Amino acid sequence: MADIAIGRETSEFKKGLQAGITIGIGYFPIALTFGLLAKTSGLSIYETVLMSVIVFAGASQYISLSLIAYGTGIFEIILTTFIVNIRHFLMSTTLTEKCEEDHLLNKLIYSFGITDETFSVVATKEGTATTGFMFGVIAVSYSSWVVFSGVGHLIGASLPQTLQESMSVALYAMFIGLLVPSMKKSVKVVFLAALGAAFNSIFTINHLMAQGWAIVTATLLSAVLIELGEVLKNKHRGVQHEK
Repeated sequence: MADIAIGRETSEFKKGLQAGITIGIGYFPIALTFGLLAKTSGLSIYETVLMSVIVFAGASQYISLSLIAYGTGIFEIILTTFIVNIRHFLMSTTLTEKCEEDHLLNKLIYSFGITDETFSVVATKEGTATTGFMFGVIAVSYSSWVVFSGVGHLIGASLPQTLQESMSVALYAMFIGLLVPSMKKSVKVVFLAALGAAFNSIFTINHLMAQGWAIVTATLLSAVLIELGEVLKNKHRGVQHEK
């Protein structure tokens, strides 16, 4: 029976590896760019790889680079990362119903590897996602992100100093690239981005708070106001519908 169980887990792990290949390929250019930008932001290759090993969250790592460049404190960076990744609570809750019952330790290990991409692959899988499948998907995506972050840093180190310094502009281009697709899908995101940018500008131009706290406060404030507006709008629609 033990041999059968091991064989089943091995088979599921292989299926997970196959399903995760597309994620690994997709991470290649993003992780490569992150490593390059990390080099131009002043991080060593050890710090760059360690961040990918410990954090494993693309958007948060990019934001961290900009905050580090501003000289933001550790607490503000951690808080901003938490806010950006708060959606992972919802994703983890959803996958709890999708994944098979297993030891808490196994769930704790593979929950670390939940990203937008791994969540999409697992959530759309037919049937129950086994522990072996989860580990397979995450093994490919995680190793791809970590390895290519280091490769990107090495490539950045070989570039001329002038070009390295000019690459800091690519960080803002990356943020725009991440934001625009979401803005096309939802007007709500457009208002959220505009309001957040306005608050951040007000806080920084008037020197009301440090850059790091300005970003954190602007993000929270704009999110609360947009959601409050959404609630009031839905409530108004409900009243109109009853009439």
